[in-house]
Amino acid sequence: MRIGELAAVTGVSSRALRHYEGAGLITSVRADNGYRVYDAGAAVRVRNIRHLLDAGLTLTDVSCFTACLDGDMTTAPPSAEGLRIARERLAVIDERIAAQTRARDRLAQALATAEA
Repeated sequence: MRIGELAAVTGVSSRALRHYEGAGLITSVRADNGYRVYDAGAAVRVRNIRHLLDAGLTLTDVSCFTACLDGDMTTAPPSAEGLRIARERLAVIDERIAAQTRARDRLAQALATAEA
């Protein structure tokens, strides 16, 4: 299937698909006219990539899961490596939330002081 077809069946933009390909997460071959052509399994792979990204992982994190991207990741038991990566990403997200909360609290305090 061509990139537009893959985008349509997965709900992912063509730009994102090119980005995933550039990151080595999906592959295509070039037709004689230069269009990218993906095999049918690419849709499963893209859905799994989206599943991991939607869970808060980065593309770098997702690249550690390349051996699993062709199966049903939503029901498969997680690997020890997958759990480690998820815990590390959760710690990063928690720290970002804490930093944003601190910034919010400082701003709220500054506004309270200014309006008093």
